[in-house]
Amino acid sequence: MLHLTDTRTRGVELIEPSTPGELSVYACGPTVYRFAHVGNLRTFLLTDLIRRVATLHGLRVTVVQNITDVGHMADDRGLEEAGEDKILSQAREENRSALDIARFYEAAYLADLERLNIVPADVAPRASESIDLMVELIQTLVDKSHAYVGGDGSVYFDARSIDNYGAISGNKLDALKPGTRFAIEEDPQASGRKRFHADWALWKVAGDTRTQLVWDTPWGVGFPGWHVECSAMSVHHLGTTIDVHTGGIDLRFPHHEDEKAQSDAATGTEVVRHWVHAEHLLFDGRKMAKSTGNVLLLQDVIDRGIDPLALRLCFLEHNYRQQMNLTWNAIESAATTLKRWRLKIAQWAEEPSAPIDETTKNAVVAAFDDDLDTPKAIQILRRLEKDESVSTGSVFETFVYVDRLLGLDLARDVGKPVVAQQLPAGAQELLDAREQARADKQWAASDQLRDELAALGVVVADSKEGQTWSLA
Repeated sequence: MLHLTDTRTRGVELIEPSTPGELSVYACGPTVYRFAHVGNLRTFLLTDLIRRVATLHGLRVTVVQNITDVGHMADDRGLEEAGEDKILSQAREENRSALDIARFYEAAYLADLERLNIVPADVAPRASESIDLMVELIQTLVDKSHAYVGGDGSVYFDARSIDNYGAISGNKLDALKPGTRFAIEEDPQASGRKRFHADWALWKVAGDTRTQLVWDTPWGVGFPGWHVECSAMSVHHLGTTIDVHTGGIDLRFPHHEDEKAQSDAATGTEVVRHWVHAEHLLFDGRKMAKSTGNVLLLQDVIDRGIDPLALRLCFLEHNYRQQMNLTWNAIESAATTLKRWRLKIAQWAEEPSAPIDETTKNAVVAAFDDDLDTPKAIQILRRLEKDESVSTGSVFETFVYVDRLLGLDLARDVGKPVVAQQLPAGAQELLDAREQARADKQWAASDQLRDELAALGVVVADSKEGQTWSLA
């Protein structure tokens, strides 16, 4: 069965459903004020892989993923979210209404999921349509003395009312001192606002200038804190026991730490059994950021003529819990592998059928069960591809079976005329020369040969297995 690294326990845990035969998963969804970049999409792939493995094992999986369309601040300073709502900021920049912005980028997000073969959530509640759930949860926390109305009229969670804060991130309350990046900046207006500097807002009173995305509640006109949204929606849709909660590692603190505190305090039980996080994605060695101009979107990959599922394969070649440095060379190399596999699978489909190679199938499933060791699974398939002792019919059936886990649409071209890629005249000689240049560590010559090949319409990519090519 499936094992995953649990951020809370700091160990690899067996994922056993709390309800036999059913697995409940809550996934932190997008804040819909911009296009999701490839780092976001890698995180969303994590949930898809968990669903696929669990489904293969016969479990009925229910995935709930929220759509954050209110309450996420443009300047989230740890425990105190100060600044302007990201959606309102983008609405002003694009001269559109806040809900227009939210619905546009929500649709773009769903389109990206489809392009990457990521199965959408079974339930996708919007924060803006779940305000009643949040108000109910906040009132419960107030009634149980876990929350209070602050000096500014906003409602705050009392961080000192629980005794296990920091279980996920390791950040303890006595270490979160005023003046750190996790606390609010000291200013005269902050005096008397909260009882303790590490408390955070559950409901925020709207100022006179905010006219969109506000609601009337027992605490006045305002809007929810970002963290309370996930607590309210997850418990409402999945109950007080959730088997797996996923998200990016950047959400571990403060978002998931605060969410855990709210959910557990309101229900009187530990709601989430396993917290699973995907590591950061770098692009060309740097963190993706608008300020540095290196944000990569899925559309950028498509605009280069690359199948978006090549990006999925590229992600699968790295473990979800390891930081990954994405490069164009890596994406192009994955695209070459994907094209080759599809071509071969279309050819193998014409051969006599044979049973699945059980040894390979079991090894691939075991790799997925072992904390989603997708790199190992890919290596196993590469070996099978070259194993002449296994009949082509068996190889075909095995690849098609494990694609239920990979999600690469490998049999896409089965039944279509098989047309092998032909190199332009002179290209093979250039490829051979480049391979020798790399062996001799003549990097300048290697780059020059790459440019000459590109002029012929041949895209070259390098990987640890050597040089690969595809036609542009």
